[in-house]
Amino acid sequence: MGHRPEAAAQEAVGAWRGGATNRLQWLLAPLGAGCAALGAVLGTHASWNLDSAPLVMAVVGCFAAGLLGLFGTLAFVHVRVTIDSTALDVRCGHAGVPRRRIPLGDVRSAEVVRDVTPRHWGGWGYRWRPGRGTALVVRRGEGVLLRLADGQRFTVTVDGAEAAVRAIRRHLERDAPLD
Repeated sequence: MGHRPEAAAQEAVGAWRGGATNRLQWLLAPLGAGCAALGAVLGTHASWNLDSAPLVMAVVGCFAAGLLGLFGTLAFVHVRVTIDSTALDVRCGHAGVPRRRIPLGDVRSAEVVRDVTPRHWGGWGYRWRPGRGTALVVRRGEGVLLRLADGQRFTVTVDGAEAAVRAIRRHLERDAPLD
């Protein structure tokens, strides 16, 4: 969260890279793996007969919930944000999915939000709330709020939010039409 030496160099060329990580979510991954394993064990060690619908539902449900929990946790364990002269690019997790690319021409304003919390957005991950817009929340703390030309808002948790907002504003000022 402190000042990084490369941050000044990034700002000088007009690009900015940052991110945020939530190590607590790593603790949830074994829970998902355990649930998937339970589904596999139920499926291989159960006595199957012609009327096994409840057993099938239990096996498929445990396995699916486990995989969803495991991959959902790993997808939102960290976020990477890149700002260049054309767009803000947000990628999640190790695979970079989900991804959102917002052209800077669509951004009307950017501001730092000091206390983005999963509680206010309904949990971790990619969220939408009526009247608040969309957010990518991987941890509690500072973030960037973008107000877009179409009236939508997008919030992302990121370390070094002030530097990110400065980079966005620099591009907005540079691309502003002259009167």
